[in-house]
Amino acid sequence: MRFSSLGSGSEGNALLVAVGRTQVLMDCGFGVQDTISRLARLGVSPEQLGGIVVTHEHGDHIGGVARLARKFDLPVWLTHGTLRSQPKAFANIAQLHEIAPQQTFSIGDIEITPYPVPHDAAEPVQFVFSDGARRLGVLTDTGCGTPHIEEMLGGCHALVLECNHDSDMLMNGDYPYSLKQRVGGRYGHLSNLEAAGILSRLDTGKLQHLIAAHLSRKNNTPELAVRALCGAMGCADEWVGVATQQAGFVWREIA
Repeated sequence: MRFSSLGSGSEGNALLVAVGRTQVLMDCGFGVQDTISRLARLGVSPEQLGGIVVTHEHGDHIGGVARLARKFDLPVWLTHGTLRSQPKAFANIAQLHEIAPQQTFSIGDIEITPYPVPHDAAEPVQFVFSDGARRLGVLTDTGCGTPHIEEMLGGCHALVLECNHDSDMLMNGDYPYSLKQRVGGRYGHLSNLEAAGILSRLDTGKLQHLIAAHLSRKNNTPELAVRALCGAMGCADEWVGVATQQAGFVWREIA
């Protein structure tokens, strides 16, 4: 089982998960040609994808989903609330599947369990991916942790964890007050310290990979995000990876 990122941040997000011959894209916030180029960097073509799973309807996550799906006849999985909130955005996709939070489904060799998160979207979910033995947990675009989130992510072999902002940088920055309240609120995005708090409460005994993701360009730095997660893990800085907006991160193998 392996995973990589095409890019992570407010300008576009996409995560790639592979088990055996199955490769699945989580979200696609990039244009078609940009997505093709980003996939090519990872040695993948769109024709090799088994489909796209969608977390929620915000543009940095769905901006390229429908066009990529229509162009390459890819199936798409999403919640009823996400579809209902943006019916035109998902129009004319031949294979559109509604999923229920907490109900596991499979795409080829990959088992996928969606779970609900607090975010300012219609019916947002995040995902845990598995090959039956190993688990990759993904948590971005959530305003706070919950006991259920911690239950879902405990015992994972790899984690991609949102570290969106440093609270001091956000509150002292030039965002309008309303946007500061939204980003820093319970239905916004995780701060470095909130992410570290969630991590500190997880069973990390099996953890092989930890990636800080969805960093704000204006309100965070990789160094601050890494420092926060290392503080929770008690590990060296080089053990924590960072997903960038331009390059994402290269393939990571889960042993």
